[in-house]
Amino acid sequence: MSAVKFGTDGWRGIIADDFTYANVRVAASAIAHYVLEHEDWKQGVCIGWDTRFGSQSFAKVVAEVLATAGIPVALAPVVTPTPALSFAVRGRKAAGGVMITSSHNPAEWNGVKYKASYGGSGKPSIIAAIETYLDKPLPAAAAKAPIEIVDFNPEYIAAITAFVDLKAIKASGYKFLIDTMYGAGSGIIAGIFTEAGIPFATMRSEFNPAFPGINPEPILPHIALTQQLVVSEKCDAGFVTDGDADRIGSVDEHGNVVDAHKIFAILLKWLLDRKGWPGDVTRAFNTTLMLDRIAKKYGRTLHEHGIGFKYVCDLMLEKEILIGGEESGGVGISKHLPERDGLLNSLLLANVMADEKKTLGELVAALQDEFGEHQYGRVDMHINDELKQSAISRAKAGVPDIAGLKVLKMETLDGIKFFLENPVCADKPNAAETWLLLRASGTEPLLRVYCESCSVESVDLVLKAAQAFVLNGSAA
Repeated sequence: MSAVKFGTDGWRGIIADDFTYANVRVAASAIAHYVLEHEDWKQGVCIGWDTRFGSQSFAKVVAEVLATAGIPVALAPVVTPTPALSFAVRGRKAAGGVMITSSHNPAEWNGVKYKASYGGSGKPSIIAAIETYLDKPLPAAAAKAPIEIVDFNPEYIAAITAFVDLKAIKASGYKFLIDTMYGAGSGIIAGIFTEAGIPFATMRSEFNPAFPGINPEPILPHIALTQQLVVSEKCDAGFVTDGDADRIGSVDEHGNVVDAHKIFAILLKWLLDRKGWPGDVTRAFNTTLMLDRIAKKYGRTLHEHGIGFKYVCDLMLEKEILIGGEESGGVGISKHLPERDGLLNSLLLANVMADEKKTLGELVAALQDEFGEHQYGRVDMHINDELKQSAISRAKAGVPDIAGLKVLKMETLDGIKFFLENPVCADKPNAAETWLLLRASGTEPLLRVYCESCSVESVDLVLKAAQAFVLNGSAA
């Protein structure tokens, strides 16, 4: 049996350890089996790749496997953002897409993402079907299918450019910092802004597979330098995209991090106020409850679901969904794609600022004023599997209090979430509920701890108590 295991959005591994040419062929073979059995394989498969070490050569290996099985291939000749690949899959009516990327993971990782024919993450049923073909021999076709070289970027860039009001952004006079974290988003927004005459500065725009000093994930500590440069470059906001440019992070004009929850909330409110487009709202189990308050104000149904954009995509295919997203910076708007898109969302944030005539910091302040103060924190605990499973088992058994705060209820949709009675929040008007979530990674020796509350101090208090509980069993 190979080391290949598909998770929430494909398979990831450490380069030269388990992410090898041999295992990439195993993953590609399983995908080929699935496409031949379940999709219109004659429509072909699009293949893209990011800036990671070996991504282009791994993409060529996938292309060879598929073509040998008789499936036509459109292979990117240049670095391609994941949303650009997804846009191409849908636009070309392809049978599916394969993206060579490990997204926000450290430099030693790479991965294989599968994109379905509708231009989004493979549904859980699709990923499960692909896994059934792992390690099964793939017969060669009577004739090898063609491998066509296709640049997917120009059509995608035209689409996201048309989605926003660049004239309004230019007229606002705002200046933006663009941080692509050495990843696949490099040059995309910079090119759009250059052509439109919008002031901007860039950082980490060169391709560097070592991602020196950071993981290409648009959160702290990896965006500490972004915070400094937004201020020193006198920008009104900074936009950050991850390694394959499907996730977004941001920094306001004062150098404060604006987390993905606030980005999602800003975009949701603007879509409802300015666009008035129909549709429900979806959010993952680990995202802010501010979204619930916004949806309620505007009379929109809100769907809570498991963690992973595939659940957003599922709902977008089943229902009329306006917008959906997750905690890690993945937000999708169904009028564009059933897919997260960090580049489009960066442009949209600039559009919101222009329309509302507010800097990013002012937009956040207005949200907090209207819907209550919501503060958020996350800790990634790199611990062994035994300790990870012990912590989850103890949490499932229930605890009376955490950090001295009484546990009011527990939910287990995806991980273990505790809602806490917090006297500090009781004294604040319209304050956020206090909740803590423990969730074990299914693919790594990692346990993530999430918390939302009505103050930074409350978040810190609860996160510290949660870490103590994980490590030694005490939640005091």
